[in-house]
Amino acid sequence: MKQQVPLVLCFLFGIVMILTEFSPHTASQATYKEIANWGRVISPFVFVLAVVTLIQTHWTRIQRRVEHWQYSLVVFFGMIVMVVAGLPYGPQHPAFKWLFNNVQVPMDATMFSLLAFFIASAAYRAFRARTFEATLLLLTAVIVMVGNIPVGDLLWPDAASNARQWILDNPNLSARRGIILGVSLGAISQSIRIILGIERSYLG
Repeated sequence: MKQQVPLVLCFLFGIVMILTEFSPHTASQATYKEIANWGRVISPFVFVLAVVTLIQTHWTRIQRRVEHWQYSLVVFFGMIVMVVAGLPYGPQHPAFKWLFNNVQVPMDATMFSLLAFFIASAAYRAFRARTFEATLLLLTAVIVMVGNIPVGDLLWPDAASNARQWILDNPNLSARRGIILGVSLGAISQSIRIILGIERSYLG
């Protein structure tokens, strides 16, 4: 019986939200705003649940002494320091700002800089002209890169930038629209499965 309650609520709210999207009636829009307000009220509790799950996960890693469990101690240390610095006076406190600007921002920059090397490695493997498709990908990438840099306009005035723009506006945009359409259809089918109770993985 307990598992039926979430399924019924999911079905009812799913149907109501679908109807509000296609109905311009005042009552429909008021219902949409009311449910959206409920979502805003629930959001802080979801954040609390996420923090509790994070604590449980890393505490379990520390207890079991799994590989690299010492990093879980760093997670707890960073969490405690940021809470102590920001909780009494809010995010505008000088200590909180200093920690964010001098710890969080450099770590984010470091992570994104490392991603550049992974992207370069993946590009090297993908652009090796072993097949027709790989050769086509390589030529297209070269044209786009040359069109993006100032040297391209010096070598071929207007031609490089025009070729790059044509690739972005035609084959690239067509492929993007196809991918977005496929993702949208997948999201719709998954939503229908959840609303009808076929997909129940969110119940745990």
